[in-house]
Amino acid sequence: MDSFFEIRHFSCGYPGHFVLTDIDIEIQKGDFTGIIGPNGSGKTTFFKGISCDLPAISGSIVLKGKALQLMNMKERAQNLAVVTQNIEAGSMTVEEYVLMGRFPYRKKFRFFETQEDLAIAEKYMKLTGVDRLKNKYMNALSGGEQQLAGIARALAQEPKLLLLDEPTAHLDITHQVQILNLIRRLKRELKLTVLMIIHDLNLAGEYCDTLVMMENGCVRKIGTPCEVLNYEDIEAVYKTVVVTQTNPVSGKPAVFLVSEEVST
Repeated sequence: MDSFFEIRHFSCGYPGHFVLTDIDIEIQKGDFTGIIGPNGSGKTTFFKGISCDLPAISGSIVLKGKALQLMNMKERAQNLAVVTQNIEAGSMTVEEYVLMGRFPYRKKFRFFETQEDLAIAEKYMKLTGVDRLKNKYMNALSGGEQQLAGIARALAQEPKLLLLDEPTAHLDITHQVQILNLIRRLKRELKLTVLMIIHDLNLAGEYCDTLVMMENGCVRKIGTPCEVLNYEDIEAVYKTVVVTQTNPVSGKPAVFLVSEEVST
């Protein structure tokens, strides 16, 4: 099977400060991959490298047989969409914000949305459940609603690969589950390939197909949640005592913290 997304011997970062070294990852189409690791392990730097916000020092990133570095900005935006942790949209409506996802498809000297653009925006607003909010201003929404609008805008780009930077950060458990259930549904119904930074190991284990564990700018381990979320690797990387068990309902790994009083 040909790889859908390949990262080969890739390095990027800030020479003299922090550099990712020799990253090697293959992702198949329709996979939901989570990137985990403690603060400072290189997750955000890795994302900036994939989205070409940081130039590569060495190596290559190939999507559907073509190097991302060789794509122009318009072509890259048609293939890859990014949802950041903090949505900054100011005083525009949800519909206006989602329609921004259609910019990569605008022809020269065309300044207004087509009926096709409006239909595509409406489709993804309905799919993410923000169609009821289409006339509300982005800065009047809750954090969870803003994340859903951000996903709708990214989907309006009709990308091959969706990058999510901690979409559940700062959200309550209801919105965390809502967003991750949505991503699973998008993966299933749209055959979307997803790469996501996530801090919560239990959510990562429950929802992701594949996990990439990072440590000090390198990939420590890649595999299924059951292969990656074991107490030996977690304790080595996070420097924290944990217990890992199997969720009796889903069969996925669950991670339990152990307080200092108990562990000593």
